[in-house]
Amino acid sequence: MKHARIVLSMLALPLALGLAACDKAAETSAPSGAALPKVAPPAGKVWGNVVEKTPEGGFRMGNPKAPITVLEFGSMTCSHCAEFAEQSSAELRDNFVASGRVNFEFRNFVRDPIDITSALLARCGTPEGFFPLTDQMFANQADLFKKVNDAGQAAQDAAMNQPDAKRFIAIGELTGLTEFVSARGIAKDQANACLANLDEAKNLAQRTKEDGEKYEITGTPTMIVNGTKFEGGWPELKAHLETLGAR
Repeated sequence: MKHARIVLSMLALPLALGLAACDKAAETSAPSGAALPKVAPPAGKVWGNVVEKTPEGGFRMGNPKAPITVLEFGSMTCSHCAEFAEQSSAELRDNFVASGRVNFEFRNFVRDPIDITSALLARCGTPEGFFPLTDQMFANQADLFKKVNDAGQAAQDAAMNQPDAKRFIAIGELTGLTEFVSARGIAKDQANACLANLDEAKNLAQRTKEDGEKYEITGTPTMIVNGTKFEGGWPELKAHLETLGAR
């Protein structure tokens, strides 16, 4: 099947690919606009805790009818994505999303077997847990890479040579990701069940292929603001959101 070919071709990539560099977007200017009114969240809630899975396979935080939409295509093994998350997550959530004027969607753009393993585990809990766990995985990225390197090539090959249904479970053990999420509320049995879900792995690979073609994604993170690709880091994106009225 087509889906199977896509994911199996990705499975053939070496674990070391997770250490490869990812593209960093260039800076551009942005137009200005009038300030927008804040939108109150539902009673007893804050917009940062309003999270839903989108039909396109991402997770969206905030007011679903917000006038400003931010979509990130990110890879869990991309160092620039980890840097962007570190710089942006708190302010994006507590300032822009909290105002009800901006919502933020993250879609996993998987590049390698470790990336797929991370994405499967980040999606294994509740929708509300996706963003905190994703941020924590990004913060743990350097330790993850070290653990993989320290394991050595023989251990990497052994994990990759497991049968399809056991491969991501083996990678989860090798990288320490299964233990990492177990310490954060996702029991090992639950984690392993998610890692054995080849249909979801195939869906991640297929969506990556389709989104890459649709949005002409050449590197991560790639940001789409109100349907238009935006190039720049967090300082530039923050300024752009402000000029669009989120101030």
